[in-house]
Order: sequence, then C-alpha cells, then structure tokens
Amino acid sequence: MPFINSKVNFDLTEGQIQNLKSQLGEAISIFPGKTERYLMLNFTQNCRMFFAGEDSFRMAMIEVKVFGKLSRCDEMTERLTEIFASELSIAPDKIYVKYEECYNWGLGGSNF
Repeated sequence: MPFINSKVNFDLTEGQIQNLKSQLGEAISIFPGKTERYLMLNFTQNCRMFFAGEDSFRMAMIEVKVFGKLSRCDEMTERLTEIFASELSIAPDKIYVKYEECYNWGLGGSNF
C-alpha cells in the first residue's frame, strides 16, 4: 500500500505526469513486496515553496508512505532523485524525500 505524494513549484505537462507515473510504478518495486498494483500517486504543481529562503529555481518535495516496515530507502532516494531531476530538470540538491512507515492503513472499507 504505497503512496507517493509529490509537490513542485511549477507547471507539469501531461507528458511529464505520464512519464513520472510510469517510472514511479517501476521504482516502487525497490521496496520488497511493493508493486504498482496498489501504488497511489499524487502530483501537486505550482506550490508556493521556498528553499534556503529562495523561490527562484525548481524544487520538489516527495513524500513516500508505505504500509509496514521500510528498507532500502537509500536506494529509493537515489532513484526518486534521478527520476525527478531527469524528467523535470530539478537540481538534485533541490529535491527533498521523506519516508513514513504506516501501520494503520485501510482499503475497501477495512483495515490491514
């Protein structure tokens, strides 16, 4: 039950969204037992964001929430950074990634 929530401070094209969707669908398999089948994505664009007091460059905040225990976060951070830097021309040092382990997760009217 992974959820990847991304926020950027500029417009995304439909092509960029589709490319991100595909690449994130593949990347989620870095986490053992996780697949695109239950992956939910959110792309929020045009956020008013500041990094180091500045808002004059592209930046991203990526939040990854996963049901259960996380491992291989270093590998996932590397891959997420590659994806967002390549697809959206964001400098790697302007991309934050946050992880959250969730143990109370519901789907279809019941919890796991």
